[in-house]
Amino acid sequence: MPNIIHIFTRSFLLRAFALAVALVGGTPLLAQRVVEHEQVSFPDSIIAGGYSGITWMGGDKYAVVSDCHEKDGFFVFRIALDGKGAITSAGVAGFRGNEDKGHDNEGIAWSSHSGSFWVSGERDNQVRELTPDGKATGRRLQLPDVLRGASSAYGFEALTYNAVTHRFWTTSESTLAGDGDRATAQNRVQNRLRLMAFGDNLMPEGTWCYEMDAPEVEFAPQRYAIGVSALTALDDGRLLVLEREFAVPESKIGATVVCKIFLVSPEPQYALAQSASIKEVKPLEKKLLAEWTTGIGLLDFSIANYEGMCLGPTLDDGGQVVVLIADSQRQYAGILADWLKTIVVYW
Repeated sequence: MPNIIHIFTRSFLLRAFALAVALVGGTPLLAQRVVEHEQVSFPDSIIAGGYSGITWMGGDKYAVVSDCHEKDGFFVFRIALDGKGAITSAGVAGFRGNEDKGHDNEGIAWSSHSGSFWVSGERDNQVRELTPDGKATGRRLQLPDVLRGASSAYGFEALTYNAVTHRFWTTSESTLAGDGDRATAQNRVQNRLRLMAFGDNLMPEGTWCYEMDAPEVEFAPQRYAIGVSALTALDDGRLLVLEREFAVPESKIGATVVCKIFLVSPEPQYALAQSASIKEVKPLEKKLLAEWTTGIGLLDFSIANYEGMCLGPTLDDGGQVVVLIADSQRQYAGILADWLKTIVVYW
């Protein structure tokens, strides 16, 4: 399989907006230019995995978790970028872990405050602290009771931390029990999620309602997944939210993954009580930054289930690199690949 395969794009990324639009509670979601780079894979230097979370360690190093690794911990990747933010090479530089079994790790974030990594796992739906060498400390985010009902299939997929705001952010992949019906290809329900912030003291600081787009799949899928798979916290308090819809027909030909990155601003006045119902409240306003589709065709095997996202370096021209990683489930059936991708945002 070649390193770069053409991506069938549903719609062009938003570019060179004319004016600032949409206001959220008085904070403008300003126009920006977004540049998309093609996805790439490096089968000779990246072992087959279920890579589902990524965070930047500085330089060309990134910490990456796998949801199917037999041991608890994280991989260290080296990802090189060119001057435009495109990925030129990538490889695994080692694994740092402990003797615990894997926790179905889905998200990872580095906290400069604690000097440690934090990992979200769907097996127990906890957010746990790991030392820089991958050892478990026993500390965890103090999740409120309302989040403990998350399922092991649609639990904590997303995790991020920002050193400027001193906040962790997480959410369940799909709607929690008690908050409404989960979206399916049949019911066309829009998932309603709880975006939750936590401080450096590991205690909850706020909850906001986030509503996903409705399912768009146009066929009856044999396998289907829809949800928020990653979050990235920005220095100004805003969040990037990655929505992903993965649909596979029985024939496999025509399978698609639709990815969308939205920008939201969780203003204090829209925060909810931890136990409040989110069925009737107004969700956060969101603005589309990027959208792309990958799939399986007769000559196309670009399908990529993106589940990890983080900020990378800032380019010399001011562009902010966003790095994404896809979960191949260990290169399932020889069809899925361990794809990497970048977009560059000019604020």
